[in-house]
Amino acid sequence: MKVAQLNFYGDHNLGLYGKACDKFCITGNIEEKNINQIRKTLSVKCTTITISDTDFVGFLSAFNKNGILLPRIVNSNELKKFSILEKEFGLNIGIIESKFTAIGNLILCNSKGAVISSLFTNQDKKAIEECLGVESCSVDIAGMKTVGSIGIATSKGCLLHRDAGEKEIEQIKDILKVEIGVGTVNFGSPFIGSALIANSNGAVIGESSSGPEIVRIQEALNIL
Repeated sequence: MKVAQLNFYGDHNLGLYGKACDKFCITGNIEEKNINQIRKTLSVKCTTITISDTDFVGFLSAFNKNGILLPRIVNSNELKKFSILEKEFGLNIGIIESKFTAIGNLILCNSKGAVISSLFTNQDKKAIEECLGVESCSVDIAGMKTVGSIGIATSKGCLLHRDAGEKEIEQIKDILKVEIGVGTVNFGSPFIGSALIANSNGAVIGESSSGPEIVRIQEALNIL
């Protein structure tokens, strides 16, 4: 199955609670039926975990097939669970020491490149590149620094905030090395990254997303 529409305890902002790449998916504590649907739709193993004792793993982490970036507020017990993923999939684990802990909202990445918020320092940028094994560039999208919340990228495509400019799109296309589309989710929301979980196999989308929005997501992420 390429696409599924879900809600997590009534919340249609699925990307707050989970994130995926082509190797695995992590989620907070959501319903088992939804975990099974994610596993089926994205064709990956799902691991339930918390970060800083919260279920908001989507906006508190960023990763690709090479590494996982975590905020400084991750605790030692949680790191033990991430170390299992590290060993199983041959990953790097990086801790970003920035005061900005919602790093999933600040990084838009795939396994070819990373777009990072201008809020990060040069030291942060170096740590991000080393962990993810890719080059990065700093780009604001539609005048916003929260690039991870207003876009989603896989190894096959990228969907951005509806107001992303042509220059921004070209920069992002160059660093992520995929085609770029623009659109909305959840019946008009521009917060793409907060509303869906996706990889190159499929996408799990907020239940209030309309038919045209779903088609646009499929086209941009090349999962038709």
